[in-house]
Amino acid sequence: MKTILIIEDEKVIRESVAFYFIHNGYEVLTAKDGEEGLELFATNQVDLVILDIMLPKVDGWSVCRRIRKQSTTPVILLTARSDEEDTLLGFDLGADDYVTKPFKPSILLARAKRLLKAVEKLEVGANDIKLCGIHLDKSARIVTVEGEQVPLTWTEFELLRSLMEHKEQVLTRETLMVAIWGYEYIGDDKALNTHIRNLRHKLGEKAKHIATIIRVGYKFEVHTA
Repeated sequence: MKTILIIEDEKVIRESVAFYFIHNGYEVLTAKDGEEGLELFATNQVDLVILDIMLPKVDGWSVCRRIRKQSTTPVILLTARSDEEDTLLGFDLGADDYVTKPFKPSILLARAKRLLKAVEKLEVGANDIKLCGIHLDKSARIVTVEGEQVPLTWTEFELLRSLMEHKEQVLTRETLMVAIWGYEYIGDDKALNTHIRNLRHKLGEKAKHIATIIRVGYKFEVHTA
């Protein structure tokens, strides 16, 4: 049974989301502030974190940053519609997806299932991808650049995998968003742009292989000028 950690200070939201996930077969841990959330994360095996941005004691950004320093556990942000910049900051700190308030529990559950399904999907080592000094190990979900491991979030890994699997092919923004977040994804491409930017930063000199195709999408170029 998968364990979901819900860190949300609004009692009604926290309890209603917890009830919905329990009803759908998940084990649930809840925290009313960031400090309690970090303690639960450190002392339990957590498969996914649902994290509100505005939290007492330790805010959501700090919680996300601390989680990402020690784990690649998927993180879904809960944010108000007016907090676009806050959401993008959350992506910079390593969050994988977001859901805006108010939301339907079914939408949040669908996002969670999507992330969990991708994380537990194992692929044989023979399907590893090695291109341009980048080695992407699908089964271990590890990326190394010239032999040195590069820590990627779940979303960054999936973006790189999609681009490398379709090397020299242009993938539209819509194609990438569907591949990462699924058909139920509702949002603009600013989130995608942020994840691409973070991925490029982590790849360093190898970022040159991820080309932007203006007004279309992105492409992994094996040969660059």
